[in-house]
Amino acid sequence: MPNLNTGILSAVPVFLPPLKIQLEIAAMLGALDDRITLLRETNATLEAIAQALFKSWFVDFDPVRAKMEGRAPEGMDEATAALFPDAFEESELGLVPRGWCPFSVYDLATYINGAAYKAFEPNLERRGLPIIKIAELKSGVTAQTAYSDVAMPEKYRIQTGDILFSWSGNPDTSIDTFVWTYDQAWLNQHIFRVLPHAAKERSFLLRTLKHLRPVFAELARNKQTTGLGHVTVADMKRLQVIKPDMTVLDHFDNVVSPIHDAIFDNEQQAQTLATLRDTLLPRLISGALRLPEAETLMKETA
Repeated sequence: MPNLNTGILSAVPVFLPPLKIQLEIAAMLGALDDRITLLRETNATLEAIAQALFKSWFVDFDPVRAKMEGRAPEGMDEATAALFPDAFEESELGLVPRGWCPFSVYDLATYINGAAYKAFEPNLERRGLPIIKIAELKSGVTAQTAYSDVAMPEKYRIQTGDILFSWSGNPDTSIDTFVWTYDQAWLNQHIFRVLPHAAKERSFLLRTLKHLRPVFAELARNKQTTGLGHVTVADMKRLQVIKPDMTVLDHFDNVVSPIHDAIFDNEQQAQTLATLRDTLLPRLISGALRLPEAETLMKETA
């Protein structure tokens, strides 16, 4: 078996800039890392806010319960509170807000499964569009990503901002919902492209899928073989949620879509900064790029 050891590595020459330059490079790239970390932490906070609001309105039904008890819903203006019913009614899922209906998760949107990997005739020369597998959902488009210039049906073309749901893989790390923040790409199998029936339903749909992640993971775990599991269409048809009327959906979208937009913009900024960092490092270390030039690039990116 081929191997590396300390004897081999100690014989490999490594050329480094002077220590002073190394420290300056580290400080510059460290500043980029700090900005990326801040953007990601901000997004974690924004996600928590959006999900807490979703849970309060559509899982715990806090505004409905408050109105039943004669209280003003906490943190909600009078016009918004008026959109919610003030009573529950029986349904197949138990008590639900009056006028709201059980819906299967599958009926909330149109789900398009990706094409088989071989159908794209993948190439490593980066011709055409990148082929998006679960690895790309987690790490973005990398040097290991295959491309395709084959003419495929338009339904397999991912657009920037699309909701993508990976329904197969490790239940704990792969079954999840993503928003695609890169350019156009091809949709590989094991991933659904999720299209809301109406633009105003997008926020509710996205938050529903994210809220149900533990449920999806458990469904996949129950079918797990050799470390992999999957969520089937039949699972999604059986799994039901309570869908409010359009006035509430519309208002929820008005409140939450700006949060989603901020998350999207922050993630794109973080990706741009990470790409800049990874591009600058080898050029600075090799001396192909000097620090003043790198500082100019950073300012232009900012």
